[in-house]
Order: sequence, then structure tokens, then C-alpha cells
Amino acid sequence: MNLHEYQAKQVFADYGIPVPANRTIRSVDEIEQAVSELGGNEWMVKAQVHAGGRGKAGGVIKAQSIDEIKAFAEKMLGTNLVTFQTDAQGQPINTLLIEVPSSIARELYMGALVDRASRRVTIMASETGGMNIEEVAATNPEKIITLPIDPINGLMPNQVREAGFAMNIPPAQQKGLMKVMQGIYQIFMDKDASQVEINPLVVTGDDVIMALDAKISLDDNALYRHKDMQAFHDASQEDEKENLAKEFELNYVPLDGDIGCMVNGAGLAMATMDIIKNNGGDPANFLDVGGGVTKERVAEALKLILSDHKVKAILINIFGGIVRCDLIAEGIITAAKEVALSVPVVVRLEGTNVELGRELLEHSGLDIISRGDFTQAAEEVVKAAAAHTGANV
Repeated sequence: MNLHEYQAKQVFADYGIPVPANRTIRSVDEIEQAVSELGGNEWMVKAQVHAGGRGKAGGVIKAQSIDEIKAFAEKMLGTNLVTFQTDAQGQPINTLLIEVPSSIARELYMGALVDRASRRVTIMASETGGMNIEEVAATNPEKIITLPIDPINGLMPNQVREAGFAMNIPPAQQKGLMKVMQGIYQIFMDKDASQVEINPLVVTGDDVIMALDAKISLDDNALYRHKDMQAFHDASQEDEKENLAKEFELNYVPLDGDIGCMVNGAGLAMATMDIIKNNGGDPANFLDVGGGVTKERVAEALKLILSDHKVKAILINIFGGIVRCDLIAEGIITAAKEVALSVPVVVRLEGTNVELGRELLEHSGLDIISRGDFTQAAEEVVKAAAAHTGANV
């Protein structure tokens, strides 16, 4: 789960990481009070969406009057912001962050993630901040330092000094750097994060090291342990279909193709998408209904796939181990009758009670193509998608 910048800055402040004074507004009527509380005569105003590149997309301004903030709010609130990290529809803007500008002497980068090679939480730091860290890694990898943290000892003072040396932090600013690095590491551990990032981490004109931006991503599988973090969830920033899938414990990721996939097991799902591609097709989604799939879940999964108007054909590839194939077939039939199939459906069942499952499909009276061979099923669905596309032209 991703946090908005203003939410991440709340967490940062709780852990002693300095952030600019700020307020959030969700309507034009809230602007005057927010500005009055902040004071000053200049303010940074930022659209709050789960995407990078907001500044280049026009989602960040420096305002010098309340009227400028109001004009920006009227323009942005209730619309979608399209950046290089979003799709063509962009992300909805429901909140604006207003904060006091900072006097910036230098821009740095700092973040934490899990390094699978070292199998440790690792802090990354660079003297080159304010730009895409992937770009720095590609063009100037020597400017990035990585510090794997021992899980027993935690962050050590010598690692802070090493980071400070790499970023050319003078001794007078070492204490501030220590506070930021300790805060990042503690947030990562306490909140079961998958990423904590500050870009840019700035040194102000009066030698304060401050988080000018903030990004926190949390491990969804550990959210049950963090009721406080669950309150930060913003469903409007996520795909509607993905939100619906979560309600029924389905693992769903939309893709750009036109062949819907319903599979049980992540490995089989990946193999199914591969074989569709190998036969000239394009998967419209990754959808894993899980090992303990029920016929009700199969029905909801089929409805979910059919809600994508790009889908021209569907391949259902189920291995009945824990769940019998006849129950899977019943779920497919139930869903097909409820939603009125408008595209060809190819079903490949294998496993427990497979013959009974295939028999149920054959006698269902529905236009469902049943195949026992994996490759044949893939070939059939690609052919069906092409034929359906041609019929719609």
C-alpha cells in the first residue's frame, strides 16, 4: 500500500525527521485557514496522487498569493493528473498539500528497501538528489552508496559516517543526518515497509537536513498489524477492478492485451500468459483465483474479466488439486449464466474429477470450448480472439 506525500510526512514527523510546515486542503473553502495557520507570503502547493513526476506534469506550483492557490485548487481538485508513472487516465486529485518553502542549499537522496542479494534492509544514499535515482544508477552509479543493515545490531554510527562522507556532509550536519537515517530505518522496521524514500533530502540554508518529499510503501501482507496505517488507504488511487478483486480474495492485475486469463496458482498463471504470448496472443490480465478456490470465487473472477471491454476471448486454465474440477465447472456455468457471455471462452481443466467437470461443461448448453491439452487451449483462445475481433470490425 502506498501513502500520499502528506501522509508519509506525518509519519516522518512522528519519527523525528524534519519536514516543512504544511497543511492539507480538500476544497477551496479551506485555503484561507490553511494559509493563515502557516503564515508567510509564499507557499508550495502540491497535488497529492500516488505517482511521481508531478512537477513536470503541472501538479506542483509556487504560489505568492491566496488567489494563486485558489486558482490552482479550482483547476486541479476533482480532476486527474497524468504523469510518466500513470496510465492515460491519470490519478484523481482529491487533496492538495500546502507547505512553507524551504531555503535549499543542496539536494540529496536517501531511501531504504530490502536488498534480496544481501537479504537485508539496505539504505541507499546519494549526493545527487532531486532526480530519478534509476537515472543516477545508470549514468553515475559511483554516486550511490548502499549500506546493508545488520538485523541484530541495527543502524550503526559508522554507517552514518560512511553515508555522510559519501554525500559530502560536513561534521556540523552529521547529527541531523543521524536523525534522518535512524528515522528511515525505524519506520521501515516498525511499519513493515517495502520502501521508504526521500527525494530530495535537502540541506537548508541554516544547515537543517530536511525531507522535502516523502514516499512510503507498505507490505500489504503485514497491514493487519498496523491499524493506524490502514487509515491511510486511498482506494481512489487504485484500479477499481483491483479493489473489487481484493474483496473476493482474487489476485488481479490488469494488462493491455485482449485475452482474459483465469488461473489457479501464480506459477500456472505466469505459464498461461507465456503460452498465450508464444502463440501470438496478448493477455488482458493476470488473475489467480488461488489454490482453495470456490465456485463463488470463480463466478466473481469471470465477472471481473468480462468487465474489461478490451477482452475478446477468455482462457480458463484450472488444475483441480485441492478443489475438484466439477466444482470449478459449476462456478464457470453459474457465472456464465449470470453475466451472459459475449466473448468466446476456452476452458482447460485438469486434476481431481476432471472428467465430471468436462462433462458438466459439455452439457451446460453454453458456448464454451473445452480442451484438455494446455497448448491446444492456448492456440484455441488466440484463434477465438482473432475471430471475435474480426467479427467486430
